[in-house]
Amino acid sequence: MKLRSKHLALALSLLPMAAMAEGPSAAKGQMPYSPVTDARLQNPEARNWLSWRGNYGSWGYSALDKINDKNVGKLQLAWSYATGVTEGHQAPPIINDGYMYVTTPQNQVIALNAKTGQEIWRYKKEIPSELFQLHPTNRGVALYGDKVYVATTDCYLIALDAKSGKVLWQTQIENWKTGYYMTLAPLAAKGKIMVGVSGGEYGVRGFVAGVDAESGKMAWRRHTIPAPNEMGGDTWPNNGSYKTGGGSVWVTGTYDPKTNTAYWGTGNPGPWTPDLRQGDNLFASSTLALDVNTGEIKGYHQYAQNDSWDWDEVTPPLLIDADINGKKTPLAVRAGRNGYMWVLERTNTGALKYRNAWPYVGNNVFKSLDPKTGRPEYDMSKKPSMSQGAAFCPSLWGGKDWLPEAYSPKTGLIYTMANEHMCSELPKGEQTTYKAGDLFIGFPLEGVLTNVRLGPGAKDHIGEIQAWDPKTGKLVWSTKYADQIWSPTFVTAGNLVFAGGLPDRKFRALDAKTGKELWSYSAPSGVIGVPSSYEIDGEQYIAVQAGWGVDAQRLAGAIDHVKGTNTVVPQGGSLMVFKLPK
Repeated sequence: MKLRSKHLALALSLLPMAAMAEGPSAAKGQMPYSPVTDARLQNPEARNWLSWRGNYGSWGYSALDKINDKNVGKLQLAWSYATGVTEGHQAPPIINDGYMYVTTPQNQVIALNAKTGQEIWRYKKEIPSELFQLHPTNRGVALYGDKVYVATTDCYLIALDAKSGKVLWQTQIENWKTGYYMTLAPLAAKGKIMVGVSGGEYGVRGFVAGVDAESGKMAWRRHTIPAPNEMGGDTWPNNGSYKTGGGSVWVTGTYDPKTNTAYWGTGNPGPWTPDLRQGDNLFASSTLALDVNTGEIKGYHQYAQNDSWDWDEVTPPLLIDADINGKKTPLAVRAGRNGYMWVLERTNTGALKYRNAWPYVGNNVFKSLDPKTGRPEYDMSKKPSMSQGAAFCPSLWGGKDWLPEAYSPKTGLIYTMANEHMCSELPKGEQTTYKAGDLFIGFPLEGVLTNVRLGPGAKDHIGEIQAWDPKTGKLVWSTKYADQIWSPTFVTAGNLVFAGGLPDRKFRALDAKTGKELWSYSAPSGVIGVPSSYEIDGEQYIAVQAGWGVDAQRLAGAIDHVKGTNTVVPQGGSLMVFKLPK
């Protein structure tokens, strides 16, 4: 009798998940849907949030200003929605004229009424039970035409009907059994849906794929690690090492319509121990410029040759125009995981040219940068290998990880999170043999995840939100926090910067010109999601997901290991939408 009751309870607990496993749980929403065209993506309306960071340049900027530095103190919760899952909620709410789309861990896509929070439909892609999710998260959808596109942990790209959630097609991008997986939001442009693959810690060979938006057929595939007969292939002299070379693509690329160029950040080379892959190891730890029609490489910039610090440089550059020496100059700017702010110039072909770089947190590995190319010269005593362990700053978590920066055309400033006074020490590497689907890093994983070292300055603070002038390299302001921070930044025309990322669970608004905190809200869980903003019926909304987990939680655990503390942040995903009272 007890056995039957147990089985019945199990069956009942599985019913809701089974109901939405391969399709929508409901199809109630019949609001008119405006197709998302290339023209709209190139010039998005301020009232909507049509893509990962609001525009192709990845600014993370809203031109709406009804919520501003004068009234943000009155901001209140308009509605919220519990996602029903735990782990790291990182995706931005995407809005198209009343429809809101958000993804969660466990490969869910949820469509909601953006004004009321009512669920329209929910889709869940079931993944094989034996698939171990090293990064159980999803960073969002792409909208194109009348479809919603999502990339899944088991390496499928799926097209859903935007109004009903019906599956229209699904394309397998790679075989998850060999270590490939996907977490990023797709990039839509010129009839292509582009995605990149993760899995560098499993010895994969990274790539970006372009898929036909209508048919789901693969149009092209560009590996981030070149073969011997390709440009850059000579930077992998060890026989066959390129086949397991890493170069993961974790974050949605940026796109320049003028040159039809997409810019993608790539992860560290694999394995971490450099002895098995001598050479510069192009195009790992780089930004790649790809032709959207063909996937051909137009140019690149590598931030750290032969990287052995796990300094993934996966955040693509912000595409901005700035007046430099009286000349309007197209730039590609980003805060690197290696602790440097990089300013590159986009040429009229889409290629990249080094202009300037400076540290935004302490870096004791780079002795200098070549003034023409930006190539760093290393202090080799700080470089881990199989012959020596090494201590280095910033830590393997970086000055900033995948979390995107923001840019305001009103202030001309770049806003980024930063973790200062935080270093790492890796032991000697160990011999490792590649086996498909197994970890392939060359260091004992347990020690890697707890090896943070805190400098004397950490007694004052670790986390910061910084504002930089990319034209001059001047730090305009920095707001400091005692704890580490793990947050995207988001800026509005209302002179506001929004960020979360601290273990205190607060979602904050800062003055964009001074960094002064103007408002905060205590969320149910830690806020590591990408915020967005939109307008309906004359009211502006700010939306963000809460849900602590993945690397934010791992970093907190590493610092606890050093300090002897026990940071507890409640888990559980929720979507929060704020507005001003009428």
